[in-house]
Amino acid sequence: MRKAAADPDPSPEGTFVISHRHPSSMSNVKDALEIQTNAVEDAGSFRVPIGGGSARNDLWRSSSAKFYHGCSNSSKSFASAEDITIRNRYLVIATSGGLNQQRTGITDSVVVARILNASLVVPKLDQNSFWKDNSTFTEIFDVDWFISFLSKDVKIVKEVPRKDGKIVTAPYRMRIPRKCTPRCYEKRVLPILLKKHVVQLGKFDYRLANKLKTDLQKLRCRVNYHAVKFTDPILEMGRKLIQRMKEKGKHFIALHLRFEPDMLAFSGCYYGGGEKERRELGAIRKRWKTLHITDPEKGRRHGRCPLTPEEVGLILRALGYGSDIHIYVASGEVYGGEETLRPLKALFPHLHSKESIATEKELAPFSSFSSRMAALDFIVCDESDVFVTNNNGNMAKILAGRRRYFGHKRTIRPNSRKLYPLFLNRVNMTWEAFASKVRTYQKGFMGEPLEVRPGRGEFHENPSSCICEDSKAKAADSHLQSTHGETGKGKTGIDISEPRDYYHFTDDDPDWFDMDYVEHPTVPQEKEAMNATELDYDLSSRSEDSEVEDMISD
Repeated sequence: MRKAAADPDPSPEGTFVISHRHPSSMSNVKDALEIQTNAVEDAGSFRVPIGGGSARNDLWRSSSAKFYHGCSNSSKSFASAEDITIRNRYLVIATSGGLNQQRTGITDSVVVARILNASLVVPKLDQNSFWKDNSTFTEIFDVDWFISFLSKDVKIVKEVPRKDGKIVTAPYRMRIPRKCTPRCYEKRVLPILLKKHVVQLGKFDYRLANKLKTDLQKLRCRVNYHAVKFTDPILEMGRKLIQRMKEKGKHFIALHLRFEPDMLAFSGCYYGGGEKERRELGAIRKRWKTLHITDPEKGRRHGRCPLTPEEVGLILRALGYGSDIHIYVASGEVYGGEETLRPLKALFPHLHSKESIATEKELAPFSSFSSRMAALDFIVCDESDVFVTNNNGNMAKILAGRRRYFGHKRTIRPNSRKLYPLFLNRVNMTWEAFASKVRTYQKGFMGEPLEVRPGRGEFHENPSSCICEDSKAKAADSHLQSTHGETGKGKTGIDISEPRDYYHFTDDDPDWFDMDYVEHPTVPQEKEAMNATELDYDLSSRSEDSEVEDMISD
């Protein structure tokens, strides 16, 4: 078999052929894709068109997005911080994980401070996680903006009060269960706060209930989408990357690939690499002593395995994105390196990363800090025309929610459960049949308004309380379309963006494996004892034993 070219020349038939081996096989990736410049008819061939993609507008934006907008202003009954904050009551938060996991903690910490009528001390970032990043809050986020923007909601101070250079009261350290409700905080934390005056909550991620009163949910949105802003140097570099991607073409896709060795090892999935793969990923897997043995086939059937770069590329081509599209890849080290990426590059020759479109000198202030590098990817992914995620981790959830809030920008998450058998059986079908199935299975997974029912999934992913509908404009548009006989369907006759309410994530689903930028993982520490009373309120079904997933999550 000839080696796959990075930029194949069109054949007379305008197709290239992907050889029929298991879609997750990596034993000899360079042979997994064969470009045939002089393709001939072959009933056993799976022929992918080489040329450009569909001209359908719905590939790049939702036709119904214009009827929805972010709305997070507080109601008139929401009292000001000045009226509700009680003096000598300080909440200290120690976040957990990488950049995006910490962001969930920062967002929720403001709401918890409001619930407890306490002043919030600027959150501490986790400096001991797998990411080995010692950055402080002020080095990643604009702390002055954070404090001033939220001044009417919560009083925020930069540090615990001091006298003669010493902390007046040392924080009382404790842990709180996952998905703690307002009543939970009032019962567990408030009595201690009244007595000790300063309480520090450790490992603070996903420690606030998913469902809250509307005003508290809107406060979450004001924090996450307006108050938490990166520092000027990070924003400036991020804007440069965006501008360079926009100069390459009319549209660009950002792909959160998530195919790093640590990610694959933690997932327990198998990709056909034989004993070498089992040995390499098994050695990494030993770092997490509490991980149980998984069934790779079961995990893949349930959509819990990252798709291969080739599979992601095939999905995008099937949806109608052409080989001429430029893709920004947000990823750490890809398992298998260039050989693993070769099939994706054959499908989309124009792959880029921050390292390829910025100079080493430009990235120098950020390259030694995983959170700052992650922030750059976050900015580019947020501003891309289409964002594609290969998992449902913290970065994917936060960006999905953010893109919904700011205009429902096209956000694609592969429907892995449905697609798995399709990848297995593609040997028995034509490209046209395969592409039609992909478009059908992706309905409800394209970032459309209403594809996730309000209140379902993580609030960070589906901030339904903060999205308002212009019902009059929507009704007028529907009347106009019916008058002119418009169907809203693309040239294929299949509306890939059809809203659905069957999104399969629920509040009780465990977080998907979520490790961004893992480079130097360590063994998780033993669980800390919690200063707690009995559980008699609404908590998630997740136990503390599952927290090993979040030790590496982002």
